[in-house]
Amino acid sequence: MRAFLDPRQSLHRPRHFMANGALLPNPEVAGRIDILAKGAEAAGCVLEAPGDAGLGPIAAVHTPEYLTFLRTIHTRWRRIEGAGDEVIPNIHPANRTDGYPRSAVGQAGYHQADTACPIAEGTWEAAYSSAQCAVAGADALLGGSGAGYALCRPPGHHAFADLAGGFCFLNNSAVAAERLRAAGRRAAILDVDVHHGNGTQGIFYDRGDVLTVSIHADPDRFYPFFWGHAQERGRGAGLGCNLNLPLARGASDEDYLAALDIAMARIADFGADALVVALGLDIHVDDPFRGFAVTSKGFEAIGRRIARAGLDCLFVQEGGYVSDALGANLTAVLGGFSAAA
Repeated sequence: MRAFLDPRQSLHRPRHFMANGALLPNPEVAGRIDILAKGAEAAGCVLEAPGDAGLGPIAAVHTPEYLTFLRTIHTRWRRIEGAGDEVIPNIHPANRTDGYPRSAVGQAGYHQADTACPIAEGTWEAAYSSAQCAVAGADALLGGSGAGYALCRPPGHHAFADLAGGFCFLNNSAVAAERLRAAGRRAAILDVDVHHGNGTQGIFYDRGDVLTVSIHADPDRFYPFFWGHAQERGRGAGLGCNLNLPLARGASDEDYLAALDIAMARIADFGADALVVALGLDIHVDDPFRGFAVTSKGFEAIGRRIARAGLDCLFVQEGGYVSDALGANLTAVLGGFSAAA
C-alpha cells in the first residue's frame, strides 16, 4: 500500500477552539502527524512525499473565490489594527446572498462556518500540501497500486466548495474522488468519521457521478448538527446518490459493522470501481470526542469488510485525535484491509 505525507503539513498549528462558550486549546494539533505516521509504518506503509500536481485538482472541487480567500486572508487579517494571530470570524451570515463583502472580517464570516477552523501563517501551505497527498493517492490508484493511504492533515471532510469548518479547509477526500472520476473511474466516498462529512455531501449533493456515504453520530445532538440526517438523499441529478447512516451515541463495534454492511451494499449497487475512505479514527471509544465506542478490534474488522468489496481503495485521513490508541487504531484498520485484500 503506497502512502503519502508532506512535512509541510505540520506548518498549520492552530491554537484556539471554541466549544460551549469556552476558549479551549485546539485538538487538531500537528503532533497528530507523528502518531499517525508511526501507525501507518507499523501497518507496513512506507511514507513518501507527494508530487505537486498544482492547483487544478483542488480547483476542480473548490471555487476560485474561496481559494483566493484561503491564500491571502492571513496577510490581509494581520493588517487590521489589533487583530489576533489567527483568522477567526466574529460574524456568520444566516443566509449567504449574491453579495460578497470586501472586508477581511466579512469574508472570514462568509468562508468560515464556525470557530473551529482558525487560519494562521502556515495554514494555506499545510492545507495545500495535505490536498496534494490526496491527489498523489488517487494517482497511485490510477497507476495500478490497488490501495493507498494519504496522511492528510489538516483534514478535509467538513470543507464545502467555498466554506471551511470543523478543522477543515480543503476537502481532500472530494479532491481524490474527483481526480478518479475525471480519469474515468466510477468513484464512491465512504466517510467513517464520527462526524458527518457535510462538506463532502455538499460538494456532490447535486451530482450523480460520485456516490457519497457517511456513517456518523446522529446530528440531532452532535456536530455538525445541520447536516447528516437520514432523509438527505441528494438533489436533482444527485437524488439517491447520497446515503447518511446516523447512529446513536455510544455505538458499539456490532452497531457500526451493521451500518457498514448497509454502506458497502449501496456502494456495490452504485457500480463503484474505486473507493475513497474518509478515514476518521475518532469513532474509537477513547477518542476525546467520545461519540462512539468502537474498539481497536473493531477497526481491524472495518478494514477487513472494506477489503472484501475488492475495489481499488484510497484511505484519506480525516479525524482521530490524540489518545494512547490513535496510532494503533490506524495500524488496525490498514492492517485489517491488507490482510483481507
